[in-house]
Amino acid sequence: MLVSSESVYMEVLNLSDKEFSLFQNMIYDIAGINLSANKKALVSSRLAKRVKHYGLRSYSQYFELLKSKLHNEHQIAIDLLTTHETFFFREPKHFEFLRDRIIPNWNQSSHKVWSAASSSGEEAYTLAMILAAHANNKNWEIVGTDISTQILERARSGHYAIERADNIPKQYLSKYCLKGIGQQQGTFIIAPEIRKQVQFIHANLKDNLGHLGSFDVIFLRNVLIYFDVKTKQQVVSQLLKQLKPNGYFIVGHSESLNGVVDNLRAVVPSVYQKL
Repeated sequence: MLVSSESVYMEVLNLSDKEFSLFQNMIYDIAGINLSANKKALVSSRLAKRVKHYGLRSYSQYFELLKSKLHNEHQIAIDLLTTHETFFFREPKHFEFLRDRIIPNWNQSSHKVWSAASSSGEEAYTLAMILAAHANNKNWEIVGTDISTQILERARSGHYAIERADNIPKQYLSKYCLKGIGQQQGTFIIAPEIRKQVQFIHANLKDNLGHLGSFDVIFLRNVLIYFDVKTKQQVVSQLLKQLKPNGYFIVGHSESLNGVVDNLRAVVPSVYQKL
């Protein structure tokens, strides 16, 4: 009996529990991310187009293809299975702390801030705007890292839909953002003098990242919620190797480092200082 291609891909969209566990284990092994059972539909929908792209009949076949390391398909799957929710000036108390408590104590030597899960760049560019406005003539740079190569390309462009500007305070928006005109209407771009201060690098937080250098401040916000205790300890310990003594480590407001590491002291909720 002949089966139409449409009915084949209707069947493909039914991701079995066994197949789901394959991708759960894969992304955990690579990035330490725990995909809960309620993410099954998300995994199915995000990977379905790749299954269809290769004309495969099941998610199991796609998993076998990933094991073969075909071209850059492995990275494409990682890009699809990782979360990239972010926006400008998210959790503003942290940026106020940076402006009011950290920057005033910097000397004239160079300073580095790490946006350790930078996604599409909003956090890194927020940091750059604040440093440009308040670090005076001090030397500084921002490093943004993410496990997704695709999302980093978007970050490097510094180009966003105009709706993404809603959370940017007017004084920063008018000085550091350029509104698109003509074919670029409905968008804005981060000003070149800000973009040149931000470097985006592909990185897995589970790896040794010594090549990135040392930092005065590390932002790792709204990431630890996806890790189990073991992975939290591994990731935070790795990042702390790159944090200068007395440097600041900042996590999301819903996150805590209690019981994760013992060489940090809490300064204010979700802000820690290296001992």
